[in-house]
Amino acid sequence: MDFNSSNSGGGDHTQGSEDKTCLLPESSASDLNKLGAAPCRRANYCTNGMRYKLLQEGDIQVCVIRHPRTFLSKILTSKFLRRWEPHHLTLAHNSLASATPAGYMENAISYSAIEDVQLLSWENAPKYCLQLTIPGGTVLLQAANSYLRDQWFHSLQWKKKIYKYKKVLSNPSRWEVVLKEIRTLVDMALFSPLQDDSIHQAPLEIVSKLLSENLKLTTQEHENIIVEIAPLLENNHPPPDLCEFFCKHCRERPRSMVVIEVFTPVVQRILKHNMDFGKCPRLRLFTQEYILALNELNAGMEVVKKFIHSMHGPTGQCPHPRVLPNLVAVCLAAIYSCYEEFINSRDNSPSLKEIRNGCQQQCDRKPNMPLRLLHSSPDLVSQEVNSDARMKTIIVNSTEIHVELGRSNMVNQKLKGSTSSSSTSTSTCTHSSSSSSSSSSNSDSEPSLIDCLLVSPTCSTMVIELSSQAERVLGCYVEILKMLSDYDDWRPALASLLQPIPFPKEALAHVKFTKELKYVIQRFAEDPRQEVHSCLLSVRAGKDGWFQLYSPGGVACDDDGELFASMVRVCNNVHILMGSCYKTKKFLLSLAENKLGPCMLLALRGNQTMVEILCLMLEYNIIDNNDTQLQIISTLESTDVGKKMYEQLCDRQRELKELQRKGGPTRLTLPSKSTDADLARLLSSGSFGNLENLSLAFTNVTSACAEQLIKLPSLKQLNLWSTQFGDAGLRVLSEHLTSLQVLNLCETPVTDAGLLALSSMRSLCSLNMNSTKLSADTYEDLKAKLPNLKEVDVRYTEAW
Repeated sequence: MDFNSSNSGGGDHTQGSEDKTCLLPESSASDLNKLGAAPCRRANYCTNGMRYKLLQEGDIQVCVIRHPRTFLSKILTSKFLRRWEPHHLTLAHNSLASATPAGYMENAISYSAIEDVQLLSWENAPKYCLQLTIPGGTVLLQAANSYLRDQWFHSLQWKKKIYKYKKVLSNPSRWEVVLKEIRTLVDMALFSPLQDDSIHQAPLEIVSKLLSENLKLTTQEHENIIVEIAPLLENNHPPPDLCEFFCKHCRERPRSMVVIEVFTPVVQRILKHNMDFGKCPRLRLFTQEYILALNELNAGMEVVKKFIHSMHGPTGQCPHPRVLPNLVAVCLAAIYSCYEEFINSRDNSPSLKEIRNGCQQQCDRKPNMPLRLLHSSPDLVSQEVNSDARMKTIIVNSTEIHVELGRSNMVNQKLKGSTSSSSTSTSTCTHSSSSSSSSSSNSDSEPSLIDCLLVSPTCSTMVIELSSQAERVLGCYVEILKMLSDYDDWRPALASLLQPIPFPKEALAHVKFTKELKYVIQRFAEDPRQEVHSCLLSVRAGKDGWFQLYSPGGVACDDDGELFASMVRVCNNVHILMGSCYKTKKFLLSLAENKLGPCMLLALRGNQTMVEILCLMLEYNIIDNNDTQLQIISTLESTDVGKKMYEQLCDRQRELKELQRKGGPTRLTLPSKSTDADLARLLSSGSFGNLENLSLAFTNVTSACAEQLIKLPSLKQLNLWSTQFGDAGLRVLSEHLTSLQVLNLCETPVTDAGLLALSSMRSLCSLNMNSTKLSADTYEDLKAKLPNLKEVDVRYTEAW
């Protein structure tokens, strides 16, 4: 029986309705014949009717009938004397065998020995039976029902034909015959009513083995074979060996129409459905080579951009969640491959901190000495060609930055005079007068940060030179990262993937790479969403983030802090980074410890963001050292914007002192339905320095009112019952109102994220968390960290 005739309704074949994105202009399609490629698209086939799973084993009744030669043998093989045996048959790769080799199935039946497989159709034939014609007899297989019989029939047909094609294509003689056999093999897989992954994978593996064993094929023969197997690739990943063959074709003939017409849907499917490139790295390599082939076309990156857009889709939200992680994985692997030769050529590749410190060997590193002046040495700093003989070069190593300082007598006098005049002019300021009373034992050993504001990135002694091919690959995939960062829906996930800085340290020391990548970091910094710009910070303490790398003195900074300033840019007088959960002392402390020099430099140049940061450091008493405070004040007064903001700070400090001096009521209750604006208006209209008890219960205040509450230094009891005060407000209160004793958060939207911040309020003795989202673990943690806590209400919570 013919295999195709067994497929009911299989004669109606329609082309797939899914339109593939054309990556080439229409004029390029006419060049198809010039490139020597056959038409690259074939119709997609579909079969109607019953579908079956490919059998690998199963129970069935077996009877073997030998061809009768005498009258007696005819009697013995008649249906009245026929004997059936139950067997558990296994359809192996090359034979049909029984799990209990005995009786009829004592010996396995090779597929090559099976001459034909047919359904029994003669009169009075046993039900649900099929026959295998073998030399010298017939094997009858009887199933339990018609569906199982048809399943056995199609499975045996498939195994027999696959075994045949493996034999035929293992020793090819004439390639025109081989091409015809491949076409028949592909049609067989497309027409098969069997529904199994191996149905399409088996032909691909046969062709893959054929190509790997015949390396002398011409390019035209390569393309013809690729065209023939193209229909199978649209719904199946190519096997590893075939991926290797495709990679070779992309490298050798990137302008072939086969790359566009055949490989495009294959790569699209890989990017949409692949779950882990670690399990199939050759799929990633094939995708990488395909994108490089697109870049080799005349339109170059325009074609790549069109491909990326086709993967994202025309809407504002990409419908395929795996596309972005897969594209990023391909980009990271490709970028690493650019530096792989350089990495392997170095016996002792430096760490990122060594690159930052300008050292090539670990033994050359100097111990970290925060804010100490270290004299330069030839191993640490490359001397400038046109440096003045009178200028003495030194390095300020503050764990994260290097500052090159040129000091002449004239500069010294100017800076000393500025510092002296600044100190005198600010003696009336409440903040500076209160700070001047504290003494610092380290004032003589600390460098003058005003003297250290001539910041420039440290010149690394490591010179990275890539080959021309590596430069092209690097440029292509950095451009793809730029394209990905332009999609709003992809930007949060992209920022999260790049937050741990997944690039090799050699790439971060390569000026060209960091300069090109700056566009991506700029896009993150400009995004108002917290989940995006928060990824600029380090993923954990003690590890560099993009915020550190692109700050003045950072290994990637080449713009004197312009990108660094944009990371904390003021947007409607609210810092993008500091406007949410980062407007805390913790963030300012980190900035003061690691980036005080760059902040002062940019403030000296009139950057409003850095001026406001320095004012916040003074307002929140971040800087303890008296000399450093005076240097910050001098920096602020050196520009008009800084002088204005510092005067406003001094006015606020005087108002606070005046508020505390005048006193006012000790208890205050706001009317219901009062808002944040009402509270701010009330507190700004009178004196509340003695206010100890404030009730905002049943009002409409939110976390925004925390900015007003922290201005009440005497506050000890705060009632926020049934308000919209949330986690962000709790974090602000926990850092400023450390003397608070009674806090009522009943029926507020606070969660564990905000309640955990209360652990720093050691004076709390009464805490109401009734009807909040408090968990049992957080409750236990608060009890352990608040020793004075006596009264707690946790009813209607998980901890109850």
